[in-house]
Formats: sequence, C-alpha cells, structure tokens
Amino acid sequence: MRHSKGKKIALHIIMYTFVLIMMIPLLWLVVISFKTNREILTEPLQLPDVWSFQNYIDALQQLDIVKLFSNTTIISVIAVIIQLVITISSSFAISRMPYKNKKFQNALYSFFLIGLSISPFVLLFPIYRINYALGVGGKWALILPYITMGISYNTLIFSGFMKGIPRELDEAALIDGANLFQLITRIIVPVIKPAIATVVIFNLLYFWNEYPFSSIMLKDAADYTLARGIAYFKGTFNVNYAGIAAYSMMIIIPELIVYALFQKSIVEGMTAGAVKG
Repeated sequence: MRHSKGKKIALHIIMYTFVLIMMIPLLWLVVISFKTNREILTEPLQLPDVWSFQNYIDALQQLDIVKLFSNTTIISVIAVIIQLVITISSSFAISRMPYKNKKFQNALYSFFLIGLSISPFVLLFPIYRINYALGVGGKWALILPYITMGISYNTLIFSGFMKGIPRELDEAALIDGANLFQLITRIIVPVIKPAIATVVIFNLLYFWNEYPFSSIMLKDAADYTLARGIAYFKGTFNVNYAGIAAYSMMIIIPELIVYALFQKSIVEGMTAGAVKG
C-alpha cells in the first residue's frame, strides 16, 4: 500500500514538472511583453525594470485589432464549415457505404492516410501558383488552402467514430423513408457531435495562429489575419520585439478562454471514439 502511494506521488511530481517545463515559454512571453525593446535585447532573462502595459497600448493603437479579428473569424469559420461538409461526407462514404470491392475501400482509406504524411508547408508554393493561375485572391486565397489542410485528418477522425455506430440505425432510418441526406444529418451527425466539436475547435485554433500560408497568400492589408498582423511590428531595419510579445499575448488569451470553456467537449471528442459500446 505504501509502495503504491509512493509511486502515485512520484507520478504526480513528474507530471507537474512536465507541465511546468511546457509552460516556461508562455511564462517567458508574458514577462517580455512588459519589457522594453532595450531590456529584451540586453537583459533577456531578467524581470522588467518597470511593469507597464505600454506595449499593449501601443499594439492597440498601431493595429486595427477589430479588423484583424473579423478577418480571422470570417476566414476560419468559412473554411471549417466547408471542411465539415466535405469530410463528414467522405467519412460516411468510407465507413458506412457498402463496397463490393473491399480493396477499393481500403485503397480510399490508405489515400487519406498518405495525406497525413504530407506536410502542408511542402505544398505552399504549388498552392500559391495554383491560386495565381486561377486568379484566386483576397480571403479565398487563404480559405481554399485551409479547407484542404484538414481533410485527411478530419476524415480519419470521423470515419473512426462512424465505424462504431450500429448499422441497424442506418437500416431503420432507410426503412422509415429517410434519404441519404436525412440519414447523415439526422442520424449520423448527432451521434458524432463530440468528434465534430473537437475537430472544429482544433481547426479554429490552428487557423487562428497559422502564419506561413497567410504571409504568402494575403497580399492586401485589408485581408490580413491576426497572425499576419505581426508584420506590422517589423520595419526595414528594426523589429519591435516588445510589441510582438504583447500582440502575441493578445492573440493567445482568447485561445485559452476557448479551451477553458470547451475543455470537456475536447476531452469527450478525443476519447469517445475509443469507447466500445
């Protein structure tokens, strides 16, 4: 009994130590967001001489935060909605539709698995060239890549959930006169709500922070996202590191609030698919 209690205490110490190590970059970012540029460059590991919100005030005055927030929200929401329509449909086709040739079904599944192994950043230049060739610009130049980024991951997540749903539900719905659209929207979607919530939150948080694609695809400052707004703190010969730190904290705080509010949904979505009925 004493040995078991000792192992439990040791495990807790290891877990708390790991969490503390993971939080060090965030805590360091909080500290330097209150420092001046001079202090960051000459005294990077020391506390600020004066704790001031001046960096935050300057960031709010320098940037059109409302416009950046609205652009990010519009782009992210449109991309996620289209993603859900595509990936729920593809997941249903893989996991619920009958196949005479099982090899073809396995090949489709493998196709999405291969998609996970390809980094989206490898496709950055090809996608840029495609957008340029097709004349796609503005917000859609970023929305289209965002849609494609999560298709493989979302499809595999949803198909895993759908495989655990009894097929008798499909048969009962079809006998009652439901068509394919009604079967998906009224039977399948309500059952996989935890997975949908998890996918939506993860994708929104990813789009909220994504910089490489937004820095390349968005040319008009009127379409800039929150992550792209960091460019305003970089001049030709200097970089406002203090402003970047304060602005980064302003981006992170809403994410922490979202995670705190939807933590239960995220955990349910990540674990429900592994529960066998």
